[in-house]
Amino acid sequence: MWARLRAASDAGDIVAVPTGVIAQAWRGGRGQAQLARALVHCHEVVLDGAVARASGRLCGRTGTNDIVDASVAVAAAHFAPVERTVVATSDADDIEALTAALNAQVNILRV
Repeated sequence: MWARLRAASDAGDIVAVPTGVIAQAWRGGRGQAQLARALVHCHEVVLDGAVARASGRLCGRTGTNDIVDASVAVAAAHFAPVERTVVATSDADDIEALTAALNAQVNILRV
């Protein structure tokens, strides 16, 4: 993943990371140094009120309850109409269902 992030950054691609995803991965301490370096190359998508409401509505429509996955789908749907959008995830089935509910054309990279 680090090599893919570097290649995307070097190519000038937008690498967007919802802040809820950062919260799930961030545990503090020295072990976060690599993650912190990676985030320098990323656009952090803030889970503000509008994104939170859209994520909650998406969970309601799909019968799911993971708002972080829903926020990933909402962010992907935002970028998909104007950029080739790839979502790197270990929850590929969930992300596929959520982005499909938004009619977002995204590519899923299983990690």
